[in-house]
Amino acid sequence: MIDGGDLDVLTGDYLAELTMLILGRDRMRDPDLGYAKTFLRQLETCLGTALDRGVRIVTNAGGLNPAGLAAAVEALAGRLGVPVRVGYVEGDALQRPDALTANAYLGAFGIAACLDAGADVVVTGRVTDASLVVGPAIARYGWGRDAFDELAGATVAGHLLECGAQVTGGNFSFFTELPDGARRPGFPIAEVHPDGSAVLTKHLGTGGAVTVETVTAQLLYEVGGPAYLGPDVVTRLDSVTLSPDGPDRVRISGVRGTPPPATLKVGVNNLGGFRNSMTFVLCGLDIEAKAALVRGQMVEAVGKEGLEFTLARTDHPDAVDTEAASALLHVHLRDTDRTRAGRAFSAAAVELALASYPGCTLTTLPGDATPYGVFTADTVPQDEVSHVAVLPGGERVPIAPPSHTVPAPPPDGEASPGDAAAADAVTGHGPTRRGALGELVGARSGDKGGDANLGVWARSDDGYAWLRGWLTVERLAELLPETASLVVRRYELPNLRAVNFVIEGLLGAGVAASTRFDPQAKALGELLRSRLVDLPAGVPAGPSAAGRETAA
Repeated sequence: MIDGGDLDVLTGDYLAELTMLILGRDRMRDPDLGYAKTFLRQLETCLGTALDRGVRIVTNAGGLNPAGLAAAVEALAGRLGVPVRVGYVEGDALQRPDALTANAYLGAFGIAACLDAGADVVVTGRVTDASLVVGPAIARYGWGRDAFDELAGATVAGHLLECGAQVTGGNFSFFTELPDGARRPGFPIAEVHPDGSAVLTKHLGTGGAVTVETVTAQLLYEVGGPAYLGPDVVTRLDSVTLSPDGPDRVRISGVRGTPPPATLKVGVNNLGGFRNSMTFVLCGLDIEAKAALVRGQMVEAVGKEGLEFTLARTDHPDAVDTEAASALLHVHLRDTDRTRAGRAFSAAAVELALASYPGCTLTTLPGDATPYGVFTADTVPQDEVSHVAVLPGGERVPIAPPSHTVPAPPPDGEASPGDAAAADAVTGHGPTRRGALGELVGARSGDKGGDANLGVWARSDDGYAWLRGWLTVERLAELLPETASLVVRRYELPNLRAVNFVIEGLLGAGVAASTRFDPQAKALGELLRSRLVDLPAGVPAGPSAAGRETAA
Protein backbone atom coordinates (compact mmCIF):
# COMPACT_ATOMS: atom_id res chain seq x y z
CA MET A 1 0.00 0.00 0.00
CA ILE A 2 2.83 2.40 0.79
CA ASP A 3 4.70 1.66 -2.44
CA GLY A 4 1.63 1.52 -4.69
CA GLY A 5 0.58 5.18 -4.64
CA ASP A 6 -0.19 8.22 -2.52
CA LEU A 7 -1.52 7.67 1.01
CA ASP A 8 -2.05 9.91 4.00
CA VAL A 9 -2.77 7.20 6.56
CA LEU A 10 -2.28 3.44 6.59
CA THR A 11 -4.58 1.54 8.96
CA GLY A 12 -4.25 -1.96 10.34
CA ASP A 13 -7.11 -3.87 11.99
CA TYR A 14 -5.74 -6.82 13.97
CA LEU A 15 -8.48 -7.51 16.50
CA ALA A 16 -11.45 -9.86 16.47
CA GLU A 17 -13.39 -11.50 19.28
CA LEU A 18 -11.27 -14.65 18.94
CA THR A 19 -8.05 -12.60 18.75
CA MET A 20 -8.72 -11.02 22.13
CA LEU A 21 -9.01 -14.49 23.65
CA ILE A 22 -5.70 -15.54 22.09
CA LEU A 23 -3.99 -12.38 23.34
CA GLY A 24 -5.46 -12.97 26.79
CA ARG A 25 -3.89 -16.41 26.92
CA ASP A 26 -0.58 -14.92 25.70
CA ARG A 27 -0.61 -12.41 28.53
CA MET A 28 -1.32 -15.14 31.09
CA ARG A 29 2.01 -16.67 30.07
CA ASP A 30 3.91 -13.38 29.82
CA PRO A 31 2.55 -10.05 31.19
CA ASP A 32 4.71 -8.17 28.68
CA LEU A 33 2.78 -9.63 25.76
CA GLY A 34 -0.88 -9.15 24.85
CA TYR A 35 -0.33 -7.35 21.54
CA ALA A 36 -0.19 -8.60 17.93
CA LYS A 37 3.46 -9.50 17.41
CA THR A 38 2.93 -9.84 13.67
CA PHE A 39 2.49 -6.08 13.45
CA LEU A 40 6.09 -5.53 14.52
CA ARG A 41 7.38 -7.99 11.94
CA GLN A 42 5.44 -6.20 9.22
CA LEU A 43 6.43 -2.75 10.45
CA GLU A 44 10.14 -3.60 10.31
CA THR A 45 10.02 -3.75 6.52
CA CYS A 46 8.10 -0.53 5.92
CA LEU A 47 8.47 1.90 8.84
CA GLY A 48 11.34 3.81 7.23
CA THR A 49 9.51 4.10 3.92
CA ALA A 50 6.33 5.28 5.64
CA LEU A 51 8.22 7.99 7.52
CA ASP A 52 10.03 9.11 4.37
CA ARG A 53 6.73 9.46 2.50
CA GLY A 54 4.79 11.04 5.33
CA VAL A 55 2.39 8.13 5.71
CA ARG A 56 1.02 7.88 9.23
CA ILE A 57 0.10 4.50 10.66
CA VAL A 58 -2.91 3.80 12.88
CA THR A 59 -3.48 0.32 14.25
CA ASN A 60 -5.37 -1.51 16.99
CA ALA A 61 -2.62 -4.13 17.17
CA GLY A 62 -1.99 -3.02 20.78
CA GLY A 63 -4.72 -5.45 21.82
CA LEU A 64 -4.49 -5.89 25.59
CA ASN A 65 -1.21 -4.00 25.92
CA PRO A 66 -1.05 -0.86 23.76
CA ALA A 67 1.64 0.69 25.96
CA GLY A 68 3.77 -2.42 25.48
CA LEU A 69 3.41 -2.30 21.71
CA ALA A 70 4.12 1.45 21.62
CA ALA A 71 7.37 0.83 23.51
CA ALA A 72 8.22 -2.03 21.14
CA VAL A 73 7.66 0.26 18.12
CA GLU A 74 10.01 2.84 19.60
CA ALA A 75 12.60 0.13 20.24
CA LEU A 76 12.25 -1.11 16.66
CA ALA A 77 12.70 2.40 15.31
CA GLY A 78 15.83 2.73 17.42
CA ARG A 79 17.27 -0.45 15.94
CA LEU A 80 16.43 0.78 12.44
CA GLY A 81 17.95 4.18 13.15
CA VAL A 82 14.81 6.15 12.24
CA PRO A 83 13.20 8.75 14.54
CA VAL A 84 9.53 8.04 15.21
CA ARG A 85 6.82 9.69 17.31
CA VAL A 86 4.46 7.13 18.80
CA GLY A 87 1.16 7.80 20.56
CA TYR A 88 -1.20 5.27 22.02
CA VAL A 89 -4.73 5.00 23.33
CA GLU A 90 -5.71 3.11 26.45
CA GLY A 91 -8.55 2.80 28.91
CA ASP A 92 -10.54 0.09 27.16
CA ALA A 93 -9.42 -2.64 29.57
CA LEU A 94 -11.93 -3.10 32.39
CA GLN A 95 -11.24 -4.77 35.72
CA ARG A 96 -13.42 -7.85 35.89
CA PRO A 97 -12.01 -10.50 38.25
CA ASP A 98 -14.28 -13.16 36.77
CA ALA A 99 -13.10 -12.58 33.17
CA LEU A 100 -9.99 -13.43 31.20
CA THR A 101 -10.43 -10.22 29.18
CA ALA A 102 -13.01 -7.44 29.33
CA ASN A 103 -12.62 -4.51 26.96
CA ALA A 104 -14.86 -1.61 26.06
CA TYR A 105 -15.03 -0.60 22.41
CA LEU A 106 -13.66 2.95 22.42
CA GLY A 107 -14.29 5.65 19.85
CA ALA A 108 -12.05 7.70 17.58
CA PHE A 109 -11.29 10.91 19.47
CA GLY A 110 -8.29 9.47 21.33
CA ILE A 111 -6.71 8.53 18.00
CA ALA A 112 -7.37 12.03 16.71
CA ALA A 113 -5.69 13.56 19.77
CA CYS A 114 -2.53 11.51 19.16
CA LEU A 115 -2.44 12.54 15.50
CA ASP A 116 -3.06 16.19 16.40
CA ALA A 117 0.01 15.97 18.66
CA GLY A 118 2.17 14.84 15.74
CA ALA A 119 2.23 11.07 16.14
CA ASP A 120 3.67 9.12 13.21
CA VAL A 121 2.30 5.86 14.60
CA VAL A 122 -0.81 5.50 16.76
CA VAL A 123 -1.39 2.25 18.64
CA THR A 124 -4.69 1.39 20.29
CA GLY A 125 -6.27 -1.40 22.21
CA ARG A 126 -9.93 -2.32 21.66
CA VAL A 127 -11.47 0.50 19.68
CA THR A 128 -14.23 -0.06 17.16
CA ASP A 129 -12.81 -1.20 13.84
CA ALA A 130 -14.17 1.89 12.09
CA SER A 131 -12.42 4.20 14.59
CA LEU A 132 -9.12 3.55 12.82
CA VAL A 133 -10.50 5.57 9.89
CA VAL A 134 -12.76 7.96 11.79
CA GLY A 135 -9.88 9.14 14.01
CA PRO A 136 -7.68 10.36 11.15
CA ALA A 137 -10.69 12.06 9.54
CA ILE A 138 -11.43 13.92 12.79
CA ALA A 139 -7.80 15.03 12.97
CA ARG A 140 -7.80 16.16 9.33
CA TYR A 141 -11.10 18.07 9.32
CA GLY A 142 -11.52 19.09 12.94
CA TRP A 143 -14.96 17.54 13.37
CA GLY A 144 -16.55 18.02 16.77
CA ARG A 145 -18.66 15.64 18.80
CA ASP A 146 -21.90 16.86 17.18
CA ALA A 147 -20.77 16.39 13.55
CA PHE A 148 -22.96 13.30 13.40
CA ASP A 149 -23.39 13.06 9.63
CA GLU A 150 -19.67 13.49 9.04
CA LEU A 151 -18.76 10.95 11.72
CA ALA A 152 -21.32 8.52 10.31
CA GLY A 153 -19.93 8.85 6.80
CA ALA A 154 -16.41 8.14 8.02
CA THR A 155 -17.76 5.20 10.04
CA VAL A 156 -19.11 3.65 6.85
CA ALA A 157 -15.72 4.16 5.20
CA GLY A 158 -14.03 2.53 8.19
CA HIS A 159 -16.42 -0.42 8.16
CA LEU A 160 -15.67 -0.93 4.48
CA LEU A 161 -11.90 -0.89 5.02
CA GLU A 162 -11.75 -3.02 8.15
CA CYS A 163 -11.56 -6.39 6.35
CA GLY A 164 -9.14 -5.27 3.66
CA ALA A 165 -9.57 -7.04 0.33
CA GLN A 166 -13.04 -8.25 1.26
CA VAL A 167 -14.38 -5.01 -0.25
CA THR A 168 -12.31 -5.25 -3.45
CA GLY A 169 -13.51 -8.69 -4.55
CA GLY A 170 -12.27 -10.98 -1.81
CA ASN A 171 -14.90 -13.53 -0.70
CA PHE A 172 -17.29 -12.04 -3.27
CA SER A 173 -20.33 -14.06 -4.37
CA PHE A 174 -19.75 -13.24 -8.05
CA PHE A 175 -15.97 -13.64 -8.00
CA THR A 176 -15.96 -15.29 -11.44
CA GLU A 177 -17.09 -11.97 -12.96
CA LEU A 178 -14.12 -9.99 -11.65
CA PRO A 179 -11.46 -8.98 -14.20
CA ASP A 180 -8.81 -11.28 -12.69
CA GLY A 181 -11.17 -13.88 -11.24
CA ALA A 182 -10.35 -12.61 -7.71
CA ARG A 183 -6.89 -14.20 -7.82
CA ARG A 184 -5.15 -11.34 -6.02
CA PRO A 185 -7.52 -8.53 -5.03
CA GLY A 186 -5.84 -5.28 -4.11
CA PHE A 187 -6.35 -3.53 -0.80
CA PRO A 188 -8.93 -0.73 -0.59
CA ILE A 189 -8.47 3.00 -0.15
CA ALA A 190 -11.07 5.42 1.22
CA GLU A 191 -10.87 9.02 0.05
CA VAL A 192 -12.75 10.74 2.89
CA HIS A 193 -14.07 14.25 2.24
CA PRO A 194 -14.79 17.11 4.68
CA ASP A 195 -18.54 16.40 4.62
CA GLY A 196 -18.00 12.74 5.55
CA SER A 197 -18.72 11.40 2.08
CA ALA A 198 -16.08 9.14 0.61
CA VAL A 199 -14.92 7.32 -2.48
CA LEU A 200 -13.78 3.70 -2.23
CA THR A 201 -11.02 2.79 -4.66
CA LYS A 202 -7.71 0.90 -4.85
CA HIS A 203 -4.24 1.44 -6.27
CA LEU A 204 -3.96 1.38 -10.05
CA GLY A 205 -2.87 -1.99 -11.39
CA THR A 206 -3.94 -4.08 -8.41
CA GLY A 207 -6.32 -7.01 -8.78
CA GLY A 208 -9.95 -7.50 -7.88
CA ALA A 209 -12.39 -4.67 -8.45
CA VAL A 210 -14.27 -1.91 -6.65
CA THR A 211 -17.91 -1.95 -7.74
CA VAL A 212 -21.24 -1.07 -6.18
CA GLU A 213 -21.74 -4.78 -5.55
CA THR A 214 -18.35 -5.47 -3.92
CA VAL A 215 -18.94 -2.47 -1.66
CA THR A 216 -22.51 -3.58 -0.90
CA ALA A 217 -21.22 -7.01 0.10
CA GLN A 218 -18.83 -5.60 2.70
CA LEU A 219 -21.34 -3.04 3.94
CA LEU A 220 -23.64 -5.94 4.86
CA TYR A 221 -20.89 -7.82 6.69
CA GLU A 222 -21.46 -8.42 10.41
CA VAL A 223 -24.11 -5.74 10.88
CA GLY A 224 -27.52 -5.83 12.50
CA GLY A 225 -30.35 -3.37 11.99
CA PRO A 226 -30.25 -0.08 10.09
CA ALA A 227 -29.10 1.72 13.26
CA TYR A 228 -25.38 0.83 13.42
CA LEU A 229 -24.36 1.68 16.98
CA GLY A 230 -20.96 3.18 17.72
CA PRO A 231 -19.32 5.04 20.60
CA ASP A 232 -19.25 8.36 18.71
CA VAL A 233 -22.32 8.14 16.47
CA VAL A 234 -25.20 5.91 15.45
CA THR A 235 -24.82 5.43 11.70
CA ARG A 236 -27.98 4.97 9.67
CA LEU A 237 -27.13 2.22 7.21
CA ASP A 238 -30.47 2.76 5.47
CA SER A 239 -29.28 6.24 4.46
CA VAL A 240 -26.16 5.05 2.59
CA THR A 241 -26.17 5.69 -1.14
CA LEU A 242 -23.62 3.93 -3.36
CA SER A 243 -22.97 5.10 -6.92
CA PRO A 244 -20.29 4.47 -9.57
CA ASP A 245 -17.62 7.16 -9.76
CA GLY A 246 -15.48 5.82 -12.59
CA PRO A 247 -13.46 2.62 -13.02
CA ASP A 248 -12.79 0.98 -9.65
CA ARG A 249 -14.35 3.92 -7.81
CA VAL A 250 -17.59 3.91 -5.79
CA ARG A 251 -18.95 7.04 -4.15
CA ILE A 252 -20.53 6.76 -0.68
CA SER A 253 -22.89 9.63 0.08
CA GLY A 254 -26.02 10.61 1.96
CA VAL A 255 -24.97 8.96 5.20
CA ARG A 256 -26.84 10.24 8.20
CA GLY A 257 -25.84 9.98 11.84
CA THR A 258 -27.60 10.45 15.15
CA PRO A 259 -26.23 10.85 18.69
CA PRO A 260 -24.52 7.79 20.16
CA PRO A 261 -25.86 5.75 23.06
CA ALA A 262 -24.73 6.56 26.58
CA THR A 263 -23.12 3.12 26.84
CA LEU A 264 -20.18 1.33 25.28
CA LYS A 265 -20.17 -2.26 24.12
CA VAL A 266 -17.92 -4.51 26.23
CA GLY A 267 -16.44 -7.71 24.85
CA VAL A 268 -15.83 -10.32 27.55
CA ASN A 269 -13.79 -13.51 27.11
CA ASN A 270 -13.66 -16.36 29.58
CA LEU A 271 -12.11 -19.79 29.46
CA GLY A 272 -15.04 -22.18 29.08
CA GLY A 273 -13.24 -25.47 29.60
CA PHE A 274 -11.54 -28.00 27.34
CA ARG A 275 -12.52 -29.57 24.04
CA ASN A 276 -11.51 -32.41 21.76
CA SER A 277 -12.79 -33.87 18.49
CA MET A 278 -12.51 -37.11 16.55
CA THR A 279 -13.96 -37.91 13.13
CA PHE A 280 -15.10 -41.36 11.99
CA VAL A 281 -15.35 -42.29 8.31
CA LEU A 282 -18.50 -44.31 7.54
CA CYS A 283 -18.36 -45.90 4.09
CA GLY A 284 -20.99 -47.61 1.97
CA LEU A 285 -24.23 -49.07 3.25
CA ASP A 286 -26.10 -48.63 6.57
CA ILE A 287 -24.63 -45.19 7.31
CA GLU A 288 -27.24 -44.29 9.92
CA ALA A 289 -26.86 -47.63 11.70
CA LYS A 290 -23.07 -47.32 11.71
CA ALA A 291 -23.35 -43.83 13.22
CA ALA A 292 -25.78 -45.10 15.86
CA LEU A 293 -23.33 -47.85 16.82
CA VAL A 294 -20.51 -45.33 17.34
CA ARG A 295 -22.77 -43.07 19.39
CA GLY A 296 -23.67 -45.88 21.74
CA GLN A 297 -20.08 -47.06 22.10
CA MET A 298 -18.70 -43.58 22.80
CA VAL A 299 -21.39 -42.80 25.37
CA GLU A 300 -20.66 -46.09 27.12
CA ALA A 301 -16.91 -45.39 27.06
CA VAL A 302 -16.78 -41.78 28.32
CA GLY A 303 -20.30 -40.88 29.44
CA LYS A 304 -22.96 -38.76 27.77
CA GLU A 305 -22.19 -35.39 29.39
CA GLY A 306 -20.65 -32.91 26.95
CA LEU A 307 -20.67 -35.28 23.96
CA GLU A 308 -21.92 -33.97 20.62
CA PHE A 309 -22.33 -35.94 17.39
CA THR A 310 -22.70 -34.48 13.89
CA LEU A 311 -23.26 -36.76 10.92
CA ALA A 312 -22.28 -35.17 7.59
CA ARG A 313 -23.88 -37.12 4.76
CA THR A 314 -21.13 -36.54 2.23
CA ASP A 315 -21.65 -40.03 0.78
CA HIS A 316 -22.95 -40.70 -2.74
CA PRO A 317 -24.81 -43.87 -3.78
CA ASP A 318 -23.09 -46.33 -6.11
CA ALA A 319 -19.80 -44.42 -5.82
CA VAL A 320 -16.65 -45.72 -7.50
CA ASP A 321 -14.16 -44.61 -4.84
CA THR A 322 -14.02 -44.69 -1.05
CA GLU A 323 -14.13 -40.95 -0.47
CA ALA A 324 -17.22 -40.43 -2.58
CA ALA A 325 -18.96 -43.33 -0.80
CA SER A 326 -18.21 -42.06 2.71
CA ALA A 327 -20.00 -39.97 5.31
CA LEU A 328 -18.27 -38.30 8.25
CA LEU A 329 -19.31 -38.60 11.87
CA HIS A 330 -17.78 -35.77 13.89
CA VAL A 331 -17.64 -36.45 17.63
CA HIS A 332 -16.96 -33.52 19.97
CA LEU A 333 -16.48 -33.43 23.71
CA ARG A 334 -16.42 -30.33 25.91
CA ASP A 335 -15.73 -30.58 29.62
CA THR A 336 -14.20 -28.63 32.47
CA ASP A 337 -12.12 -31.76 33.22
CA ARG A 338 -9.07 -31.66 30.95
CA THR A 339 -8.30 -35.33 31.57
CA ARG A 340 -11.73 -36.56 30.46
CA ALA A 341 -11.73 -34.32 27.39
CA GLY A 342 -8.16 -35.30 26.55
CA ARG A 343 -6.65 -38.71 25.99
CA ALA A 344 -9.48 -40.47 27.79
CA PHE A 345 -11.82 -39.31 25.01
CA SER A 346 -9.56 -39.61 21.97
CA ALA A 347 -8.16 -42.98 23.05
CA ALA A 348 -11.70 -44.32 23.51
CA ALA A 349 -12.44 -43.39 19.89
CA VAL A 350 -9.29 -45.01 18.53
CA GLU A 351 -9.88 -48.17 20.54
CA LEU A 352 -13.06 -48.76 18.52
CA ALA A 353 -11.01 -49.29 15.34
CA LEU A 354 -11.22 -53.11 15.60
CA ALA A 355 -14.46 -53.34 17.54
CA SER A 356 -17.09 -51.26 15.82
CA TYR A 357 -18.75 -50.94 12.40
CA PRO A 358 -17.31 -52.55 9.23
CA GLY A 359 -14.69 -50.37 7.58
CA CYS A 360 -14.09 -48.36 10.75
CA THR A 361 -11.44 -45.70 10.31
CA LEU A 362 -10.77 -42.18 11.60
CA THR A 363 -9.33 -39.05 10.06
CA THR A 364 -7.82 -37.80 13.31
CA LEU A 365 -5.07 -39.07 15.58
CA PRO A 366 -5.61 -39.28 19.35
CA GLY A 367 -4.61 -36.06 21.08
CA ASP A 368 -4.94 -33.97 24.20
CA ALA A 369 -7.74 -31.51 24.85
CA THR A 370 -7.33 -27.83 24.12
CA PRO A 371 -8.85 -24.96 26.10
CA TYR A 372 -11.69 -23.00 24.53
CA GLY A 373 -13.14 -19.60 25.28
CA VAL A 374 -16.61 -18.18 25.60
CA PHE A 375 -17.37 -14.69 24.29
CA THR A 376 -20.18 -12.56 25.68
CA ALA A 377 -21.03 -8.90 25.25
CA ASP A 378 -22.59 -6.37 27.58
CA THR A 379 -22.44 -2.61 28.07
CA VAL A 380 -20.96 -0.05 30.43
CA PRO A 381 -21.77 3.68 30.78
CA GLN A 382 -19.46 5.80 28.65
CA ASP A 383 -18.62 8.07 31.56
CA GLU A 384 -17.33 5.10 33.59
CA VAL A 385 -14.54 4.35 31.10
CA SER A 386 -11.23 6.24 31.30
CA HIS A 387 -10.49 6.84 27.63
CA VAL A 388 -6.93 8.26 27.54
CA ALA A 389 -4.68 9.40 24.69
CA VAL A 390 -0.98 9.12 25.55
CA LEU A 391 0.76 11.64 23.28
CA PRO A 392 4.22 11.13 21.76
CA GLY A 393 5.80 13.23 24.49
CA GLY A 394 4.21 11.13 27.23
CA GLU A 395 1.45 13.56 28.18
CA ARG A 396 -1.75 11.76 29.17
CA VAL A 397 -4.87 13.46 27.80
CA PRO A 398 -8.29 12.30 29.07
CA ILE A 399 -10.88 11.98 26.31
CA ALA A 400 -14.25 13.14 27.58
CA PRO A 401 -17.29 11.04 26.72
CA PRO A 402 -19.91 12.54 24.38
CA SER A 403 -22.22 15.01 26.09
CA HIS A 404 -25.10 14.40 23.67
CA THR A 405 -26.37 10.81 23.85
CA VAL A 406 -29.69 9.06 23.37
CA PRO A 407 -30.97 5.67 24.53
CA ALA A 408 -29.95 2.82 22.25
CA PRO A 409 -32.83 1.53 20.13
CA PRO A 410 -34.07 -1.99 20.89
CA PRO A 411 -32.56 -4.60 18.54
CA ASP A 412 -35.94 -5.53 17.10
CA GLY A 413 -37.24 -1.98 16.83
CA GLU A 414 -37.08 -1.85 13.04
CA ALA A 415 -37.35 -5.51 12.17
CA SER A 416 -39.58 -6.48 9.25
CA PRO A 417 -41.00 -9.95 8.62
CA GLY A 418 -41.25 -9.52 4.85
CA ASP A 419 -44.37 -9.91 2.75
CA ALA A 420 -44.74 -12.90 0.46
CA ALA A 421 -47.99 -11.47 -0.98
CA ALA A 422 -46.08 -8.36 -2.06
CA ALA A 423 -43.62 -10.53 -3.96
CA ASP A 424 -46.49 -12.21 -5.77
CA ALA A 425 -47.93 -8.81 -6.63
CA VAL A 426 -44.60 -7.67 -8.09
CA THR A 427 -44.24 -10.71 -10.31
CA GLY A 428 -47.92 -10.71 -11.16
CA HIS A 429 -48.07 -14.44 -10.54
CA GLY A 430 -46.08 -14.74 -13.75
CA PRO A 431 -43.98 -17.66 -14.96
CA THR A 432 -41.16 -18.99 -12.83
CA ARG A 433 -38.12 -21.11 -13.48
CA ARG A 434 -36.29 -23.48 -11.19
CA GLY A 435 -32.81 -22.31 -10.32
CA ALA A 436 -30.34 -21.50 -7.58
CA LEU A 437 -31.25 -18.43 -5.52
CA GLY A 438 -27.72 -17.17 -6.10
CA GLU A 439 -28.48 -16.54 -9.75
CA LEU A 440 -30.38 -13.41 -8.68
CA VAL A 441 -28.78 -12.46 -5.36
CA GLY A 442 -25.45 -12.15 -3.64
CA ALA A 443 -24.83 -12.77 0.04
CA ARG A 444 -22.30 -12.07 2.79
CA SER A 445 -22.46 -13.64 6.24
CA GLY A 446 -20.44 -13.60 9.44
CA ASP A 447 -20.35 -13.88 13.22
CA LYS A 448 -21.15 -11.61 16.14
CA GLY A 449 -20.48 -13.57 19.31
CA GLY A 450 -22.99 -16.39 19.37
CA ASP A 451 -25.16 -14.77 16.68
CA ALA A 452 -24.76 -14.79 12.92
CA ASN A 453 -25.70 -12.19 10.35
CA LEU A 454 -26.74 -12.96 6.80
CA GLY A 455 -26.98 -10.08 4.34
CA VAL A 456 -28.59 -10.71 0.95
CA TRP A 457 -28.66 -8.21 -1.91
CA ALA A 458 -30.41 -8.24 -5.27
CA ARG A 459 -28.61 -7.47 -8.51
CA SER A 460 -31.37 -5.29 -10.00
CA ASP A 461 -34.35 -3.20 -8.96
CA ASP A 462 -36.77 -5.86 -10.21
CA GLY A 463 -34.81 -8.48 -8.31
CA TYR A 464 -35.08 -6.48 -5.10
CA ALA A 465 -38.79 -5.90 -5.55
CA TRP A 466 -39.15 -9.68 -5.62
CA LEU A 467 -36.54 -10.43 -2.93
CA ARG A 468 -37.88 -8.08 -0.25
CA GLY A 469 -41.30 -9.67 -0.40
CA TRP A 470 -40.25 -13.26 -1.04
CA LEU A 471 -37.41 -13.82 1.44
CA THR A 472 -39.33 -13.74 4.70
CA VAL A 473 -38.22 -15.15 8.04
CA GLU A 474 -40.47 -18.13 7.39
CA ARG A 475 -38.93 -18.69 3.96
CA LEU A 476 -35.45 -18.50 5.45
CA ALA A 477 -36.39 -21.24 7.91
CA GLU A 478 -37.48 -23.45 4.99
CA LEU A 479 -34.25 -22.88 3.12
CA LEU A 480 -31.97 -23.05 6.19
CA PRO A 481 -33.72 -25.44 8.62
CA GLU A 482 -31.16 -24.88 11.36
CA THR A 483 -32.58 -21.35 11.79
CA ALA A 484 -36.18 -22.52 12.27
CA SER A 485 -36.01 -22.89 16.05
CA LEU A 486 -34.03 -19.68 16.62
CA VAL A 487 -34.98 -16.03 17.00
CA VAL A 488 -34.38 -14.36 13.64
CA ARG A 489 -34.60 -10.61 13.09
CA ARG A 490 -35.00 -9.30 9.54
CA TYR A 491 -34.15 -5.78 8.34
CA GLU A 492 -34.66 -4.09 5.00
CA LEU A 493 -32.08 -1.76 3.42
CA PRO A 494 -33.75 -0.43 0.25
CA ASN A 495 -30.85 1.84 -0.75
CA LEU A 496 -28.66 -1.25 -0.98
CA ARG A 497 -31.39 -3.44 -2.48
CA ALA A 498 -30.75 -5.73 0.48
CA VAL A 499 -32.27 -7.53 3.43
CA ASN A 500 -30.24 -8.50 6.48
CA PHE A 501 -30.99 -11.28 8.94
CA VAL A 502 -29.61 -11.58 12.47
CA ILE A 503 -29.86 -15.20 13.64
CA GLU A 504 -29.57 -15.33 17.40
CA GLY A 505 -27.68 -18.22 18.99
CA LEU A 506 -26.71 -19.98 15.76
CA LEU A 507 -23.08 -20.12 16.90
CA GLY A 508 -23.78 -21.10 20.51
CA ALA A 509 -21.22 -19.61 22.88
CA GLY A 510 -19.24 -18.00 20.08
CA VAL A 511 -16.54 -18.91 17.59
CA ALA A 512 -14.03 -20.32 20.07
CA ALA A 513 -16.58 -22.66 21.63
CA SER A 514 -18.56 -23.57 18.51
CA THR A 515 -18.50 -27.13 17.17
CA ARG A 516 -20.48 -26.13 14.09
CA PHE A 517 -18.85 -27.16 10.78
CA ASP A 518 -18.83 -23.48 9.79
CA PRO A 519 -18.11 -21.96 13.24
CA GLN A 520 -18.03 -18.34 12.07
CA ALA A 521 -21.00 -18.61 9.67
CA LYS A 522 -18.79 -17.37 6.83
CA ALA A 523 -20.33 -19.86 4.38
CA LEU A 524 -23.94 -19.40 5.51
CA GLY A 525 -24.66 -16.94 2.71
CA GLU A 526 -23.27 -19.28 0.05
CA LEU A 527 -25.35 -22.13 1.45
CA LEU A 528 -28.46 -19.98 1.06
CA ARG A 529 -27.51 -19.01 -2.50
CA SER A 530 -27.11 -22.65 -3.47
CA ARG A 531 -30.71 -23.58 -2.62
CA LEU A 532 -32.97 -24.34 -5.58
CA VAL A 533 -36.12 -22.21 -5.62
CA ASP A 534 -38.76 -20.93 -8.04
CA LEU A 535 -37.26 -17.75 -9.50
CA PRO A 536 -39.34 -15.14 -11.36
CA ALA A 537 -38.65 -15.82 -15.02
CA GLY A 538 -38.82 -12.13 -15.93
CA VAL A 539 -35.95 -11.04 -13.66
CA PRO A 540 -32.55 -11.24 -15.41
CA ALA A 541 -29.71 -13.05 -13.67
CA GLY A 542 -27.01 -10.45 -14.38
CA PRO A 543 -26.09 -7.28 -12.47
CA SER A 544 -27.51 -3.84 -13.10
CA ALA A 545 -25.45 -1.23 -14.91
CA ALA A 546 -24.34 0.23 -11.55
CA GLY A 547 -23.16 -3.14 -10.35
CA ARG A 548 -21.10 -3.71 -13.52
CA GLU A 549 -18.93 -0.60 -13.09
CA THR A 550 -15.40 -2.08 -13.06
CA ALA A 551 -11.97 -1.28 -14.35
CA ALA A 552 -11.48 -1.48 -18.10
